[in-house]
Amino acid sequence: MPAVRADPGLPLVWPPADADAGIAVREVSLASATPFTLDDAGDPRDAPPAELRATLLLPQEASAANPVPAVVFLHGAAGVLSSRGPAYARQLAQMGVAGVVVDSFGSRRELGTSFIDRLLNITEAAILADAYATLAWLDGLPEVDGERVALMGFSYGGMATLYGVQEQVARTFLPQGPRFAGHVAFYAPCIASFEETATTGAPVLMLAGDGDAIVDPQRCAEAEAALEAGGSPVTRITYEGAYHQWDGNRAGPRPIGRNLAPCRFVVEADGDVVDGRSGLPMTGPFLRKIILGLCSDSDGYLIGRDDAVRARAVADVARFLNGVFEGS
Repeated sequence: MPAVRADPGLPLVWPPADADAGIAVREVSLASATPFTLDDAGDPRDAPPAELRATLLLPQEASAANPVPAVVFLHGAAGVLSSRGPAYARQLAQMGVAGVVVDSFGSRRELGTSFIDRLLNITEAAILADAYATLAWLDGLPEVDGERVALMGFSYGGMATLYGVQEQVARTFLPQGPRFAGHVAFYAPCIASFEETATTGAPVLMLAGDGDAIVDPQRCAEAEAALEAGGSPVTRITYEGAYHQWDGNRAGPRPIGRNLAPCRFVVEADGDVVDGRSGLPMTGPFLRKIILGLCSDSDGYLIGRDDAVRARAVADVARFLNGVFEGS
């Protein structure tokens, strides 16, 4: 008898994130790698193997006879925050959707424990390697419907989520498939473009606040146009009065970091990355540090938790995922 596809029919208001009734939680280790760029992937000398640690939250009703859809969560530059990936995954699991919280930084502590060292050594390519390793694992998990797995990322992980819809990226890590059914990017800086423009065709949801200086609306409009030209329908939503990390742990607004919005990177057809302003190749941590130092500004940007915006975003994500899971 063929498996029955579970339809979560996500509501626009989600249950509390601290409830755990009917959820099975598993800590898992998956085989991944650490490429610096896409061009490094596939060669163990340039992309050494990595043991990826992740947390699977599985709905009680999930089974081989009743496989459920799933969402893979990619964290931001601060690492896994309890109020983001783990909270959303727990809420979704209560509603019939499996969640996998990926810890790309925690799995590679030998490459850096400080904020700066992590960003210099654990690039978007490494995070994408983790995302697609997780997708391949879920595709073989009987309790999960491998054709209905979405990718969701926050800030730095949101950037990787947008890159992950590029067919060049998918082909690099999983030449024979599967592919993510949808991509949700929370407040992702739009700072990179791809020479090879084709996408996987999966739909994309881009969410940002109009008070978020690290998310340039003009650049994100350009990214939206490029993704749609490449084959992916895009929904881009801007929340009035919202800052970066509206679902973080701390109230705000308060200034933080350096602003990457002025940066322009180009991912070439061979997978190498160059600085679109200086032409410098981003071939390692040293040049990455120089390029980021030259293109970013020290004014930083504002972050701040806003529960009202979080509720609006949750409703928009529910609408998007319902369409993704019904259409896959």
